[in-house]
Amino acid sequence: MRTATIVLVAYFSCVILGSVWRLIPWIHDAVPDLGALTAAYLGLTARRNIAPAVGGSVMLGYLVDLISGAPPGLIALVLGLTCVIARAVQQRISAFVALVAGILAMFVRGIYHVPSAAITLELRHLAVVVVATGVIGPIVWRIFRRIDAAYARTHRERDAALEGLAP
Repeated sequence: MRTATIVLVAYFSCVILGSVWRLIPWIHDAVPDLGALTAAYLGLTARRNIAPAVGGSVMLGYLVDLISGAPPGLIALVLGLTCVIARAVQQRISAFVALVAGILAMFVRGIYHVPSAAITLELRHLAVVVVATGVIGPIVWRIFRRIDAAYARTHRERDAALEGLAP
């Protein structure tokens, strides 16, 4: 239930961000990668096993595939891998998460021969996304910690969730 709630909040946030980001003149292509942030958060806070976190990340990735026009399964695979990498690394640095997700996306597009822009344009876009994700990351994870605290079974788990500690 916790994973589903986080995925739904992230999906609706992606829908809102996707419809509003072009209206803000100073953002241009600096759109935070909410999908990567969510996948990393799910991976970092997976309780006993990682399967629900990876499943939630893949589901969110598929929903983002649908609204973004990306090839079906591309972002789903990237977010699933991001979740696994975040779980393995156990770091809570949102810019690093966006960088890993962007590199994974370029790697997966290369493997499956998905058309892409010139490498300089891809890297410049990745740099802008990394900065934007690093700025918005703490806010997004604070919202997710609140959701975790709502699903905590004990007062101690609630306090740990609000502090950002993995249960």
